[in-house]
Amino acid sequence: MSQHRRRAKAKRQGRRGGSFLLVTTITVVLAVAAGVLVELRLNNRTNDPAAMALAGIPDSHSAALLEAARQTMILEDSASKTLSLIGTPERATSPAISLPSTSPGSAGSAGTDVVVNMPPPNPGTAQSIGFNMLASFGFASSQWGCLDNLWNRESGWRYNAENASGAYGIPQALPGSKMASAGSDWLTNPSTQIKWGLGYIKSIYATPCGAWGHEEADGWY
Repeated sequence: MSQHRRRAKAKRQGRRGGSFLLVTTITVVLAVAAGVLVELRLNNRTNDPAAMALAGIPDSHSAALLEAARQTMILEDSASKTLSLIGTPERATSPAISLPSTSPGSAGSAGTDVVVNMPPPNPGTAQSIGFNMLASFGFASSQWGCLDNLWNRESGWRYNAENASGAYGIPQALPGSKMASAGSDWLTNPSTQIKWGLGYIKSIYATPCGAWGHEEADGWY
């Protein structure tokens, strides 16, 4: 081989060796840089499992998004720990209402019954007879409103009111012949019917308001 050829071959080998050395050097630098980056991440986030997982992911757009989401969660968690309870809402309550006695035989009174206050009825009417009889049975005039409501619903204060069940008269006695104990004219005399009806109310419900309460609750008295 001539000296010229030997020189050319040596140059080619030198270039190959230099290229190999350059590639090797770059690889080593990159490896060292990656190791330093991972080590820095681990040192800064040793107590955060999410950070340790991210440290093993090569830098990329996805890794950056994950890191941003993690930072947001850290801020939200920190903010939630600073909240404090200022007060609790108050529950609205309804005023207590005194209801009339609805149990037969219970001792009703003006203090426990719901009293319906109404003016006295017109003279000469069946209602006027009932109002004037209240005191004779020991009922206060404040019980009048309950009695008026009760017999308005039952019979409309008509002495000849009849029901298909057999009930009859202003108090709707069942059967109507029961009212004979108050007078033989029970079929046509409002006073006789009212007298019997007030006696029945007193013996079973104690007061007209007690009877009206039962009527309201159960539809009968």
